Amino acid sequence: MLNNIGLPGLLLIAVVVLVLFGRGKISSLMGEVGKGITSFKKGVAEGTKELEDSAEQARDVTPETEKDKDEA
Repeated sequence: MLNNIGLPGLLLIAVVVLVLFGRGKISSLMGEVGKGITSFKKGVAEGTKELEDSAEQARDVTPETEKDKDEA
């Protein structure tokens, strides 16, 4: 069904949405969508950093005294 919507159909939908909600409401909605996307990207970056930090700490947990015994 969605494959049949062309440019004229999209323009018609955009005009109907603009008439129903008004320009101010749509711009504020788009602002909220932008804030949500920014927040999502920030959360993903923080999660990735947290995973990298935990992987960095988990690489070598052997105490120095144990390392010395293994080398000898």
